[in-house]
Amino acid sequence: MKHIYAGKVRELYSDGDDILLVASDRISLYDVVMPTPIPDKGKLLTQLSLWWFEHLAEIVPNHVVSTDVPEEFAARAIRVKPLKMVQVECIARGYLTGLGLKEYQKQGTVSGVALPPGLVEGSKLPEPIFTPTTKATEGHDEFITFDDVIAQEGRETAERLRELTLAIYRAGAERAAANGIIVADTKVEFGWDADGVLTLGDEVLTSDSSRFWPADRWQPGRPQFSFDKQYVRDWVSGTGWDKTPPAPEIPADVVATTRARYIEVYERITGRTWGA
Repeated sequence: MKHIYAGKVRELYSDGDDILLVASDRISLYDVVMPTPIPDKGKLLTQLSLWWFEHLAEIVPNHVVSTDVPEEFAARAIRVKPLKMVQVECIARGYLTGLGLKEYQKQGTVSGVALPPGLVEGSKLPEPIFTPTTKATEGHDEFITFDDVIAQEGRETAERLRELTLAIYRAGAERAAANGIIVADTKVEFGWDADGVLTLGDEVLTSDSSRFWPADRWQPGRPQFSFDKQYVRDWVSGTGWDKTPPAPEIPADVVATTRARYIEVYERITGRTWGA
């Protein structure tokens, strides 16, 4: 195997014609890797992604080849086919929160999509919307409009990206809702395989790429209880950290609570008991 890429969370290795996608226990906030890992996080992300890849296979092809990986990467790696990644972060939103809320409060839109007046933090949108961003190699991703995606990728590809992103969101939200989980928003990534087929890659509907809220605690007009890294975002917002390296160490109680929330949402969505 040859190490070919180190991301904020994932490492990539080439192995013959395949790529090994290995999820670490690192956690990143505001594009900065925190110095404190979350135990089992990489395994949880990988196993939840695998569950979703299987359940979404009728909607969109994915990059999974197998889970046949070296023992040192057991449970935290997937053998995948290489993709030429589309340089767009594809985001679907069903609820107003995060950076989408901030743009709405300023302009009444998110990524150029006009929304009704009077929405508040946590409001359910009339229908899910496609709100793409740039895929920045440095710095932060920035909102772009659907017309920007058309200009970059062509109309046919842009429309397919929007169609697949919203289909994945709707299917995931429906499945999660049956287990008492709201999927507020989610980010997915696509690439072209060797045959020119637009293919779902990276991760899908995990606690790193999505906002998960317990349905029985949802209350618009305030921050929501989250089964994702929002808990760490909330903690770090009170530290005075300026969002540039180096990031502060995460306290043990915050680590433990974050791990517990990742496990709970994995178990509630999949119906499986976490035993890794």
